[in-house]
Amino acid sequence: MNNLSGMTGFARVTGEAEWGAWAWEAKSVNGRGLDVRVNTPPGFDALERVVKAAASKRFNRGSLQVSLRIELSEQAGGATIDQALLDTLLAAAEQAHGVGISSEAIATLMTVKGVVEIGSTNIRDVAANSDVMAELESAAGAALAELDEARQAEGRALKAMLSDLVDELVSATDTAISLAGDQPALLKARLTKQLEELGADQQVEPERLAAELALTAAKADVREELDRLLAHFDSARKLLSGGSPVGRKLDFLAQELNREANTLCSKSVSLDLTNAGLSLKGTIDQFKEQAANVE
Repeated sequence: MNNLSGMTGFARVTGEAEWGAWAWEAKSVNGRGLDVRVNTPPGFDALERVVKAAASKRFNRGSLQVSLRIELSEQAGGATIDQALLDTLLAAAEQAHGVGISSEAIATLMTVKGVVEIGSTNIRDVAANSDVMAELESAAGAALAELDEARQAEGRALKAMLSDLVDELVSATDTAISLAGDQPALLKARLTKQLEELGADQQVEPERLAAELALTAAKADVREELDRLLAHFDSARKLLSGGSPVGRKLDFLAQELNREANTLCSKSVSLDLTNAGLSLKGTIDQFKEQAANVE
């Protein structure tokens, strides 16, 4: 069974090496489709393609921002001293002068070519290292996996909330079903009162009154809407149990639920049934709002 997944999450994966330190950050928010944006330092364009391909395999919806930050170590970009060469020069100088070497003389020896090498490693040199790129690619995968876990955690919370809302909708619909049985009697009482107010109650033949009541009752019959609501609730439970991607289906289902609730309210001839319909609409709005977070 697949799990329900949300679309919001954050992940951060870091690491260090001789050449420096790096950090992948991945965050995701709601989106109608899948939009992946990757920011990397110059020279790491190949990682952008890898991350987008990996994200498309893991996720179906959401707006993702994935970024890589790199900080070179001082050794990678600074100066290095050839200690062996410096020791050789110091020994030669001491042998030539027969005395110890002063600090001023040592400073002079440091200027000899080859003693001090200015590091030339830069971020593009790091990007050209296949081992480094493989390490960063693996770390990017770990960041996406962590982001996936965060979205799954949100999905579990959403499933619980949506399931509770379906239970509330079923309860409100049961109330509406119990009230719907009063519709025919209420319609008859309303029509009879209208005829009395017009003074036409004695002028309408019983057969004509019965036909009019039957026609009006048919128009106000809400059993079909209530049956469809119950069927939609079963569909909602199946979708929630089936797992993502179901966000779009849940959104469409919420629209259908709202349509039935609107029809129920329009056909109602009692305040109690209307209130039950309005209660349904309020809970459906909450369902639709939470369903928008589902992948």
